[in-house]
This record gives sequence, structure tokens and C-alpha cells, in this order.
Amino acid sequence: MTYLPKPKFHHPSLARNAVGYTRRDYEGKISTLCAGCGHDSISAAIIQAAWESDIEPHRVAKLSGIGCSSKTPDYFLGNSHGFNSVHGRMPSVLTGANLANRDLLYLGVSGDGDSASIGLGQFAHVMRRGVNMVYIVENNGVYGLTKGQFSATSDRGSKSKKGVVNNDMAIDLVTVAISLGATFVARSFSGDKEHLVPLICAAIRHRGAAIIDVISPCVAFNNHDGSSKSYDYVREHNEVLNRLDFMPLRETIESRQTPGTTQSIRLHDGGEVLLHKVDSTYDATDKAAALGAIASHQQRGEIPTGLLYLDPAASDLHDSLNTVAQPFNTLNARELSPGAGSLKKINDGLR
Repeated sequence: MTYLPKPKFHHPSLARNAVGYTRRDYEGKISTLCAGCGHDSISAAIIQAAWESDIEPHRVAKLSGIGCSSKTPDYFLGNSHGFNSVHGRMPSVLTGANLANRDLLYLGVSGDGDSASIGLGQFAHVMRRGVNMVYIVENNGVYGLTKGQFSATSDRGSKSKKGVVNNDMAIDLVTVAISLGATFVARSFSGDKEHLVPLICAAIRHRGAAIIDVISPCVAFNNHDGSSKSYDYVREHNEVLNRLDFMPLRETIESRQTPGTTQSIRLHDGGEVLLHKVDSTYDATDKAAALGAIASHQQRGEIPTGLLYLDPAASDLHDSLNTVAQPFNTLNARELSPGAGSLKKINDGLR
């Protein structure tokens, strides 16, 4: 299938932000994800947050791994720097880039498979080191590119489209992040743009490791035995002419929720999630209370959303390593190679 590029024409009446850009200047290519995918709603929220935050697109570095979620950086901030790494390794690539040039805003986009399974070790270290970044997890609880197996964030007792029951405990990335030292931890729902955009704006302004776990419904898995719309059925009946993947059109799930309430969100496959939005009485600066509140809601089958934890005295990896303030590519040869005497002093300090 061929997709025409978005037109570059900008109507002169489009609103501009404080640095002179229109909202369209923060867009990317046309999405090739399934219609109604929650990931596209997250892309729209990132575009809106970047525009509202008056960020110059060329000062953003967006990095990703592998998966449906890791395709999405192509759909926003088309004029920024980008790097698509291998499965689960986005955090280490981002860490290296951040250490080399602290002047860019680093946006890491990942999924629950990319971060909670093969990339869990990398996720742990980027959180504990306090790398200055916005880490967005597009969490749908399945491996979307490989036809819907359970991911590490799938709840125990949940069923696949084929009726298989998940017997493994789920990994809760916000709890892990708080325990490992992340200094800005939030959760939201892809369909609640009014809730998600301010969280992204706040994460952009935070100095340190900021993570937002975004519950993002997957629409693709009407793929069970007996369905005339399954991959296998369609392929068997179109083998002579072509190979066709059929995806029924779905409407994006949207939600507006009052703080302090619990709301049931009905998913495309008939399942539901219970989202509890924290209110103004919640103290996000108390780490122990935050972990207790998350656990309490989980026991009731609820997913707490909002700013769950914030360290007001946060720092980042550059503070810990006492790195030079200038980006490496602006340093001259003398500054990059201070000489044998400096090297001897460093080595003596390690003896």
C-alpha cells in the first residue's frame, strides 16, 4: 500500500507558539498503524505537548527500540533527530547520546514488550542512573508485531483472543521505576488527551528520569479460529491473487474522567480496564505512600493514573558524573585529550 506524504503547505492563519512554529511543524509521516490504535493518540498528545512547550523541533532527539510502539516516532516531530535501535536497547543508546550532548531534549519511546521483557535490565539502569529523559511506554499488554502473545505487563488471569489464560505475574513498570530511583513517574490513558498532554509537558520540564506509562488499547487481534476476518482465513482464501491482512476499522477510544474517580474503559475486544485518576489530595512526593497507593489499587483490580511520584530535589546523571557542561562536539582536541598527567591522576585514583 502506498501512502501519499502530508502536504507541506501551511495556512497563514495557523496559530504559532512562542518560538514561531505551528502545530503542524511538530507532525511526522502518516501513520501505518491499525485504525483506532491507542499509539496514534499518544503521538497526537506528544505533538500537542511539544507545541505547547515551545520546543524547537531540531532540539529534540527521539529514540526507540522494536515493536509497534517503536514505529511511532516516525509519526511525530519529523524535523527532529531520530534513532531506531534494536529490541530493548533504546536506553543505553539514549544514555550515550545524552552524555555526549546534554543540550538536546531526549525522548525515549518504547512498548511493554520492549521495556518490560528483553529490555527490562536496560530500563532498570536508565531509571536508577537518573538519565535526563522523557521515557514514554506505550503499554498494550501484548506483542503486537507477532500477533498478540502476552507481554510481561499482561495481568495474571487475562485471556488472549484464543482463550489462553496468562498464568504469570504482571510487571508493573511504574512501581519498578519508583523503586529504582526514577524522579518523575506517571501513568495515563491514551484516550484521555486532556490528562496525558499536561503530564508530557511536565515530564519535558523535569530534570532527571521521567517515565509515563500510557495504557494504549490494541485493536488488531480479531484473529481467533473460526473468524472469517482472521489472518489465516483471509490468506487461505486469497492465495491465488494476493496476501491480504484485514483489519476492521475501529474508532479511537476516548475518555474524560473526573479526578478522584474510577472509570471502566471498554476495549475493542470486549474486555475492560478500571482506571482510577488520582486527585489533588494525593501526595506525589511521598515515595512510600505512592508505592502503597499503587499496590492498594492493584488489589482492587484498578490502574491508578496521574502523577504518581515526583522527587522535588531530582538531579541527573551529569551531576553524578560531574561531566563538562559543553557538548562533546564543541570541545577542541586539547580539551578532549588533557594529556598524560591527567590520565595518570585518574589511574592513580583507581588504585
